[in-house]
Amino acid sequence: MKALAVILLCTLAVFNPSSAQDSFPFQNQELDREARINDLISRLTTEEKISLMVFTSPAIERLGIPEYNWWNESLHGVARAGQATVFPQAIALAATFDTNLLYRVATAISDEARAKYNAFQKKGVRLQYAGLTFWSPNVNIFRDPRWGRGQETYGEDPYLTSQMGRNYVLGLQGDDENYLKAAACAKHFAVHSGPEKSRHSFNAKPEKFDLYDTYLPAFKVLSDAGVEAFMCAYNQVNDHPCCANDFLINEILRGKWGFKGHIVSDCWAISDFVKFQDYSETEAEAAAAALLAGVNLNCGSTYPFLAEALEQKLITEDDIDNALKPLLRTRFKLGMFDKTGSTPYDNIPPEIINNQKHIDLAREAAQKSIVLLTNKDKALPLDRKEVHKLFVTGPLAADNMALLGNYNGLAANLVSPLEGIIGQAGADVVIDYSVGTQLAKSDKFHGMWQAQASDAVIVFLGNNRLLEGEDGDAMLSDHGGDRISIELPDNQIELVRRLREETDAKKLIVVISGGSAIACPEITELADAVLFNWYPGEQGGNAIADVLFGDVNPSGRLPLTFYKSTDDLPAFDDYSMKNRTYRFYKGDVLFPFGHGLSYSTFDYGKAKYEVDEKRGLIRLKLDIQNTSGRDGTEIVQVYARPEEDNPSGLNKKLVAFCPVAIKAGQKKSLDIEIPLENLRIYDVDSETYKLPKCKTALQIGSSSERIEEELQIGL
Repeated sequence: MKALAVILLCTLAVFNPSSAQDSFPFQNQELDREARINDLISRLTTEEKISLMVFTSPAIERLGIPEYNWWNESLHGVARAGQATVFPQAIALAATFDTNLLYRVATAISDEARAKYNAFQKKGVRLQYAGLTFWSPNVNIFRDPRWGRGQETYGEDPYLTSQMGRNYVLGLQGDDENYLKAAACAKHFAVHSGPEKSRHSFNAKPEKFDLYDTYLPAFKVLSDAGVEAFMCAYNQVNDHPCCANDFLINEILRGKWGFKGHIVSDCWAISDFVKFQDYSETEAEAAAAALLAGVNLNCGSTYPFLAEALEQKLITEDDIDNALKPLLRTRFKLGMFDKTGSTPYDNIPPEIINNQKHIDLAREAAQKSIVLLTNKDKALPLDRKEVHKLFVTGPLAADNMALLGNYNGLAANLVSPLEGIIGQAGADVVIDYSVGTQLAKSDKFHGMWQAQASDAVIVFLGNNRLLEGEDGDAMLSDHGGDRISIELPDNQIELVRRLREETDAKKLIVVISGGSAIACPEITELADAVLFNWYPGEQGGNAIADVLFGDVNPSGRLPLTFYKSTDDLPAFDDYSMKNRTYRFYKGDVLFPFGHGLSYSTFDYGKAKYEVDEKRGLIRLKLDIQNTSGRDGTEIVQVYARPEEDNPSGLNKKLVAFCPVAIKAGQKKSLDIEIPLENLRIYDVDSETYKLPKCKTALQIGSSSERIEEELQIGL
């Protein structure tokens, strides 16, 4: 038996479709792609067709079709497949408010994806995480900061999410007219944002306005951008599982939006119809329900029951053929049925993986994601000439888990904050370190004597991927990866309090890591400056040191609201947007959406606008001057605010944003085009998106609350 196993392994390793018979029409690259797809389907048996609709698609050797595993991840770098550049987590990339940067990051990811795929192909490796179909990005709306997977998203705002997601898709899929560089997937469709523990059984019942105005817009933008795939979510929406939801998939996605790509189930979501949702009595019924709803690919083990469903006449052979076509189309578009060298990506070499250019890009992205929350009396940046002794402490100062976030890759040279500071402080600076306290639930504290007489104490607090993330992955979480409290652990607060009260440190700087909003009013009172670091990727330590020492001027902005307390939040399982996010929340907050300080100061000139009805947009013009002696980047944000009460309860909504780099003392003139489409709000009565009936103001500023200019507009 052992000898037979070795022979089989060797056979799999050397199997090459290009060496198989190539006389079939579907292998003829001169033929129309649809004709090739139809020819291939005509040659498959029913059993073979069904096997190709499961994520672990086997080889069909008689036709020269190699096996293929559809499951791959690339949320912020090629994940779970060995060496790859680890970029900042998605929520950190959103904090840059820089769509061009995200496009460049996604392009680098797809370069590495193709390089790894090419190397895997040469070796005959077709394992999970070795393919080109990536189940990213996550464009769910981060409606509640307790959701552990919110770190995978681009925040709480539909417009910011849609623009960041769109540029990720464009960068990942490439710009070739005939071939995809890699296939992106918009997930999780739709109305999916926790709680994690009940995701397999939960039934979300959003109000119609919220469904169309909050939960669907980003998915629509990605569909329009040509994203190759959608992933349907685990949960139910209005009593129907997302993966058997005819309304969401056929009426909205396939019908109104005209989506032509393929749909994959979240992993083992179809089996949830039977196990947790009481929607289907048997696996065959569950498989039939998903197939008829429009799900093409099963991540799981339910679709083999399609053979039984066919016997029971729950489905037809045509249903199977129609579902298989989009899957085969994706594989053809990736060049998987063409000779090596046919796509412009077949020769991308492995040397590009985690090369210096990509490492530098990871550092740039991390730098631009860091948010300066507070800076009392210009405590930051630290002046190397005046700093003689530094004390670095806190449970996350040397913790690589706080660099990675979830759905991550691995790099050979992860740089922790402690390492970054040591590398950049200079040889003439005394640096000491202590962990200070544990992440949580500790009554032990250390480092007070080391902090004495320090010019600055830098404390690294917050969460890491072990405490928040996906159910089953965040191994130290007691709540399925979610947080029931958005506050810092008591012992982390106590560490900062003791450092403040028991030492004579001149400056107390706190750096907080995490994938979500953290309520930290005590820290903002105790610390001289507070930075939010997210999960910054492999170059996170260097990036934070760059900002601390002033080599980089911080420009990150919060892509979600930081509330004062968990008590400010509605029930976690309430999917109404009432009193959620900056768009609807009525109370005071700790830090508003869009907030972030700079070492520079900026002055906004008088703004003017004109409506270009022919082009369907507003042209906004204004000047911004850097009034400081330091080069900096201002993130200009434009919000539309209804001037009168409106039925939706909307406070305001982001309609444009623009990073603007301005030299010290210089002025820049901006011309911002805002599509009127961005101002539309869903009207429940007419079931269409309309411009507000009431008067609207355009607010221009550096956050949703720090408004520098306001214009009343007539539409």
